[in-house]
Amino acid sequence: MTVKIALIGAGSVGQRHARTLQQLGVRITSVTDAHPGAAEKLARELDARAFPDPETALDLADADAAYICVPPFAHGSGERAALSRGLPLFVEKPVGLGREVAEEIGVLVEGAGVVTGTGYHWRCMDTMEHARDLLAEAPALLANGYWLDKRPPVPWWGRVDRSGGQVVEQLTHVLDAARFLLGEVVEVYAAGVRSAPDTDTQTAGRAGQEPDDVDDATAATMRFASGAVATLAATSVLAAKHRAALHTVSRGLYLEISEAGLSSFDGTSRTDLENAEDPRITVDREFIQAVQGEREATRTPYAEALRSHRLGCAIAESARTGLPVKLPQEQSAPHGAIT
Repeated sequence: MTVKIALIGAGSVGQRHARTLQQLGVRITSVTDAHPGAAEKLARELDARAFPDPETALDLADADAAYICVPPFAHGSGERAALSRGLPLFVEKPVGLGREVAEEIGVLVEGAGVVTGTGYHWRCMDTMEHARDLLAEAPALLANGYWLDKRPPVPWWGRVDRSGGQVVEQLTHVLDAARFLLGEVVEVYAAGVRSAPDTDTQTAGRAGQEPDDVDDATAATMRFASGAVATLAATSVLAAKHRAALHTVSRGLYLEISEAGLSSFDGTSRTDLENAEDPRITVDREFIQAVQGEREATRTPYAEALRSHRLGCAIAESARTGLPVKLPQEQSAPHGAIT
């Protein structure tokens, strides 16, 4: 059967998913966006109908599932509309601005019992599975995570009350990878630095807009239930993206994981592996397969995304308050313990 999708969010991420879904033989039946012009333009390209809000779209256009591709501050209404109708749900990361809406949606997802997928596409890399197998044999003692990048051009990104900050909006991919490979985090401590407004070249020239208040750089440490420790570094002040990766150190083994693939070094030889497929395609394919009943679940369910979002929010809280933050123990089992 041809799966029919209600697309909520017509920005660049929604457009990317729409292109991928079309390649997978999926039909987009409706496009919803807070900006009517954006919804109408994309709807014309997709031969779909444009709507001003999710409720109306799901009432008037046939859909087998919904894709929520909105900025962090806009989560909630699309998810509620889809779940109230029992529709499978794909939600782009991060799954919320802070924890409140994400926790509410998590409860609704559990109650609805529907198939879910999220935008944590790193989990869909075959090299990530290989890294997990290697770490099962040689558990990590140390990890170093990086997101060293430029500031995204969208105006909402520089405001904490719109994006949640770089840790929540970008570094979250690395946090999810760390959880997948090393297990749950029990405590975090973070610090951030912000340039004075009069020296902030990121804000200069955007007259009429509120000044950015996202930290220019964040450094953090994490302690895992397994006993492993990790450091994190994030910045958005570079002229171009430099690195987004997770490195792990085990006894006799060093791994480097990124979207480009996996590198491993055992002291005598280095092995470089590339992903068999772009994980951005894989994550959509697996969700559609789950909707069709061809697989039981996705590798990126909402419950896992929520756990990674909690971790990002804890790091942001620590950077804001200057205090360490403890996280409650999660139910998912750690992927190896230090011996």
